[in-house]
Amino acid sequence: APGEYFDKDGVRLKRYRGMASLEVLEKQGDLRYQQGATSGKVLIAQGVSGAVADKGSMYDVIPVMVQTLRQAFQDMGVRSVPELHRRLYSGMLRFFLGTNAAQIEGGVHDLYAYQKP
Repeated sequence: APGEYFDKDGVRLKRYRGMASLEVLEKQGDLRYQQGATSGKVLIAQGVSGAVADKGSMYDVIPVMVQTLRQAFQDMGVRSVPELHRRLYSGMLRFFLGTNAAQIEGGVHDLYAYQKP
């Protein structure tokens, strides 16, 4: 998303403001979160403000996302979204919901050092 960028310690960062952060509450006041409360009331932040690392241009990110989807479709044995839908609705293709523990167990673990692909 577009935003205000700045450099810190050689890293390009972008400001992040959570929807109910103190920064937003102070700026918007009772327009959204206080719902009619009079000014001067104590503001209780329910979100955070900070900075996130710049991920680059969408022109760099989208090809990676497209290739990831192509690989996922190949892994599932489908060639298109309509074919994916047909197989899901017919029961030929099923997904399962795994727990966080199962995801961790399925990944690399118990190694002292390893290199990500």
